[in-house]
Amino acid sequence: MSTHRKRTIETRIVNPLLGDQIPLPSYATDGSAALDLRACIEAPHTLEPGQRALFPTGLAIDIGDPNWVAIVASRSGLSLKHGLRVAQGIGVIDSDYHGEIGVILANDGEAPYVVSPGERIAQLLVQPVVQVELTYVEAFSTATERGSGGFGHSGQH
Repeated sequence: MSTHRKRTIETRIVNPLLGDQIPLPSYATDGSAALDLRACIEAPHTLEPGQRALFPTGLAIDIGDPNWVAIVASRSGLSLKHGLRVAQGIGVIDSDYHGEIGVILANDGEAPYVVSPGERIAQLLVQPVVQVELTYVEAFSTATERGSGGFGHSGQH
């Protein structure tokens, strides 16, 4: 049996529905990598095909360390079954952002989708970050076999 240490992140409830009528974010299983984020809304909201909308989560966090970032990611089941996804691919919650986490959902499906209050709409994954300093050069100091070969360069197998 493995045990892992969890980081502590200060968290504020910014909507009283969260923790009262809507469950707090949690890991679905012991092996889950991400917390489930829920729509912190009072009434159902219909997202038409091709439409995007911002859904509040009722939650604000203080990561407090620039070596960490929170990523908002789509839920695979919603994406596969209904065409619902995080609109910008992923959402980045920087370590110094203290506002409410919002999830921009896009409906790529063919039917309207009704987002219910408290529904799990996205996942929150906390990851390490490596900030870099860019050094501008005329040519790279190392060569690779691929070089500047682009999309499809390595072939299809």
